[in-house]
Amino acid sequence: MKIVSKIPRVWQRVGFFIVLTYAISAPFEYLAIVSGSMGAAGGLYALGGMWSPGIAAFITAAVFRKEVGPFGWRWGKTRYQIWSILIPFLYCLIGYGLVWLFGLGGLMPEKIVARLTLLASSFAVGCIAALGEEIGWSGFLVPQVAKEYGFTTAALTRGIVWSVWHYPMIIAGIYRNESPLWFNLVCFTIVLTGTSFIYTWLRLKSGSLWTGMFLHASHNAFIQSFFTRITSATAITAYFIDEFGAALAFLSIILAIVFWRKRSSLPSGIQGK
Repeated sequence: MKIVSKIPRVWQRVGFFIVLTYAISAPFEYLAIVSGSMGAAGGLYALGGMWSPGIAAFITAAVFRKEVGPFGWRWGKTRYQIWSILIPFLYCLIGYGLVWLFGLGGLMPEKIVARLTLLASSFAVGCIAALGEEIGWSGFLVPQVAKEYGFTTAALTRGIVWSVWHYPMIIAGIYRNESPLWFNLVCFTIVLTGTSFIYTWLRLKSGSLWTGMFLHASHNAFIQSFFTRITSATAITAYFIDEFGAALAFLSIILAIVFWRKRSSLPSGIQGK
């Protein structure tokens, strides 16, 4: 108990939340891995896993009570919600555009219309799942760390925790692409940690966790349901597309730097170093 008492209270709360998140999601991950598919049981295993951070956040708030502030349920300024939807489209367009331009993968224009018709439904369903994650990441984790240690530490913490949380599914082979496992893990970690600077900036600037939900759902919809689906593969395409490829990893680093440099525009006391 003496060791625990020496740990700063914020890390006690965050540590409790992280352990609880991993514990709640473990059965869902196990069932998905055993079944061999993220879409098994009608997607319920994936949905249960994605809601684990949100459930853990509610439990953590109940345990620590007054030490946990509001999650950020207010809407905030609409322009931040709009940017949350548009930003993933822009970095996907640039990333996949470079892949097509340099012949690292091909564009299949005949599939564009069909995939566009499914994009809205993919985004809507994605919002339901993403909300569960973002209650945890954007609603609890980011503001908890930011108010004590500032923007940079909050963004890095979110990115690392979020990345590692996905590792069992990637290592098991049910959430990855065809490039080597080590390459999947490296690029995926860079993408999630880099884009966490966007999530964190929008959450702290807007005061709203809904920016996280929209950004998350938009990111998944544009990558998984649109751009990857209209890209034909060569022998090396897997090394450059998806969350597991070099194109988005490279852009994520650039975006992390851009939003890190914008930290001075955040509310006083959370800009960090």
